[in-house]
This record gives sequence, C-alpha cells and structure tokens, in this order.
Amino acid sequence: MLFSRPVFLFLFLPLVLLCAQLPALRARNTVLLIASLVFYAWGEELMVALMLLSIGLNYGFGLWIGRRGESGGRRMVVFAVVVNIGLLVLFKYADWLWESLSWGLVQGGLQHGPLPPLGSFVTSPELRAILLDPDGSIRLPIGISFFTFHALSYVIDVWRGDAPLQKNAGDFGLYIALFPQLIAGPIVRYRDVADQLVERTVTFVGFTYGIRRFVLGLGKKLLVADVCARAADQIFGLPADQLSCSGSWLGIACYTLQIYFDFSGYSDMAIGLGHLFGFHFKENFRHPYVSRSVTEFWRRWHISLSSWFRDYLYIPLGGNRGTRLRTSVNLVTVFFLCGMWHGAAWGFIVWGLYHGAFLVLERAGLGALLERLPRPARHAYTLLVVLVGWVFFRAPTLGYALDYLAAMAGLGTGDPAWWPASLLLDPELALALVCGVIGSTPWVASAAARVSAAGFPPAWRRAVHLGSAACLLVIFWLSVLYSSAGTYSPFIYFRF
Repeated sequence: MLFSRPVFLFLFLPLVLLCAQLPALRARNTVLLIASLVFYAWGEELMVALMLLSIGLNYGFGLWIGRRGESGGRRMVVFAVVVNIGLLVLFKYADWLWESLSWGLVQGGLQHGPLPPLGSFVTSPELRAILLDPDGSIRLPIGISFFTFHALSYVIDVWRGDAPLQKNAGDFGLYIALFPQLIAGPIVRYRDVADQLVERTVTFVGFTYGIRRFVLGLGKKLLVADVCARAADQIFGLPADQLSCSGSWLGIACYTLQIYFDFSGYSDMAIGLGHLFGFHFKENFRHPYVSRSVTEFWRRWHISLSSWFRDYLYIPLGGNRGTRLRTSVNLVTVFFLCGMWHGAAWGFIVWGLYHGAFLVLERAGLGALLERLPRPARHAYTLLVVLVGWVFFRAPTLGYALDYLAAMAGLGTGDPAWWPASLLLDPELALALVCGVIGSTPWVASAAARVSAAGFPPAWRRAVHLGSAACLLVIFWLSVLYSSAGTYSPFIYFRF
C-alpha cells in the first residue's frame, strides 16, 4: 500500500488513527501490529508469511541470547546472522547468482549452454505460486532488506548488551512490522524505540509536526520525484545510439532529483507518521546535495544505512584503527556490500565500489587537497562524482551506463537533433526541476527559521506561520490531484 494513494490517505490512515486512540498502550500496540500486517499483506498476500517467519525466528534468537549472555550467545548470534542473511540471499540474490554462475561456466567452456532457470527446480504448483513470479523468477518480497536489517540490529544489540531483551512477542513484532518504516526505511534500531514501545504519548505539537512532515514528504514524492521520473525514464529508455549530450544531462539531472525526493520524501512521511502515533525516528537525510566531499555526502545521505554499516560491519572489521591499507580495504568492503544491498545487479556493485574508491582517495590526500579549493569548486566536484555514480545506479546494464557517460561527455553517437533537452523540458518539468534544486538545499527552512526567531516583529512571525500553513494546504491539495489522476508509481526503494 502506497502512502501516496487515496486508499491510504482517506481510508487506511484515518481508520488506524481512530483505532489507535485506545487508552491502554497494550491495546494501541495490538492495533498498530494488526494494521501493519494488513498494510504489508495489501501488496504481499503470500510474502507476509516470510515476515512473520522472520519475526518469530528473531524473537526466539533474542530470547536465547538474552538467557545465555554475551559469551554463551555468541554461537546463536552467528547462527542468527546466517539465517537472516540466508533468507535475504535466497529471495533477493539467488536468481542473479545462478545466472552469473551460468554465464561464468559458459564463458569458461565448462558448460555448452546456460543452466536452466533456478525456478525450474521448483516443481510443486503450490510452492511455485508462493515463491515464484509469473515469469519463473524468485519473488522479491517488498522491503526485505529493511526488515532483515532491523532484525539483525536487534539480535546483535541484545548480544552486545546495547539493547534490552524484548520478552513480549507482540511488541517485538510491532518493532519489525511497524508500517511507517516497514518497506523503505529509515532503518530503525531497536534500542532507539525500545522505550517508546512501552511508554509514549502523542502531544498536540508532535501530532501537528507529524502532519507537516507527512505532507511535505507527500509533495516531494508526487510533485517533484514523479514528475522528474517521467523524463528520466523516457531518456534512460532510449537506445544508446539516440542519446544526445544535452538530453543525457537532463536525464541524469532528473534522476538525481527523482531519487533524492522519492526516498527522502518517503523518509519524511515515515517520520511524520511515526509522530502521529507517538514514535520518534531519527533523520535519514540532511540535504546531501550541498555536500563538499563524498565523505560529507555519506554523512548526509541515507544516514540510517550508512550508520548501520558503520556500526555492524566497518567498526567490527577494524574501522580506521589499523594501517592505511587495512582502512582502505575496510571501506571498499563496506561499500561493495552497500552496493549489493541495493540490488542484485552489477550496476549497484560498481556504484558501491565507485563511492568506496572516492572515500579511500579522500582519506589518502584528496580530501586535504579539496580543503584548499573554494567552496563552489568542492561542491561542483561532489555533485559531479554523485551524478556519474547515479548513472551506474540507474542504467539497466553496465554497457549502457558507459554509453550514457560517453553521451554526457559529448562522445556519443546519437544525433543531437533527435532527443535534445528542449524537446523534453516542458513547463511542468522545468517547475519541478526548479523546486527540486531549491528544495534540496536548506535555504527555505533557514530563512523561515530566521524570520520566526526572536527579534523579528510579531507580524512577520505570524505571516511566516500562516504562509507555511497555506503552503502545506496547497501541497496537499495538489498532491491529492496528482495521486488521483496519476498512474501507479511505487517508491524507488521498495525494491530494496
């Protein structure tokens, strides 16, 4: 169920908010758990069983580890990691790994033809209906990467003593299944919400803040991301020999804004929905496109994921405590896995390694060199690195990504008269791009905060508050119009 669809906005959410007004916290938790399972089952009728299996297994792992202590639970932690990663690999990577093996065997002369599809080994009609898509590929459960990482952080934190053991199965299930952050993050650590599961209140200020964040996220998704997506999809859908220089730059600019406003919009909506029910989630984005280095970019982009890899992989590998070579290996390993986390495709892996390489270079001296440059130059460097990286992230194949980069550099084979940027840059897209550029900076929020601060006349502050409320109403009204008239447009990170 999409946050941006009328069935969620005008049916599901109002009903859940109404039912969540019960005085007893235990009853409210039960309502939220049932609602979250319905929310997930709306689009994953069969795969909701996998999430329930994950909840049951990790609840049991936590109980075992909690009783055995840090030393006695070590083997169970290893087993829990193997089970969780095994389920993730089975449903997300098995087809890709099998196809890669098949290609390698053929290229090595060990196989005359490609191996039969992995799904062909599932012969039971019942299992095929549950596990496979109509094309025979293994079904990818929505949000499996997110709820798997939630479960792993709980098990590891309980073992480390960083989080309390949860003995109530319903509360643990609510932590995993809580619908605001279930399918596209942010990745919430159990220790950050453990107290809120047993004691929380919804204040008027928190509720209104939640509405504001939700509406802003809704506008980001429908009014900017989806408009940019139409142009990006059209340009990235062109054959490589039809890509023009101006058109390819427009395409990657649209995708750069699309992925940020799509994902940060979802995070805004998740944070806002959390406040409506008394939960407080940490920020997931802090204007990453204003960064002046790739290192800074990763402190601002998808913060919950980068901090997860830092705490559960980078630091256990040794972090930056070893030699420079060891630190570089640790960084590249983390970003290789970060790329793989995003999907079973070589483009994601190259994107991860690409970012890891720049982090290594900045640690090795490039960062010190950048500090000597003017801020605009550092900003331009970072944006260029990020834009090139998004080409690998978005392109359907590595070959197409290279052709696309060649077109951006003016070395493509496409006729500039076929698909110039001016042909696709209609007024709606131009307005979305302008709003996207302004909205990806902290300028508006900073200006409003300065005016609202003490020292300005009360009339100015009232004007800011009224103007903000009016803007929210307009954003919501336009978003509903777009949602009602538009086509199905899932969030990009649903597939991760």
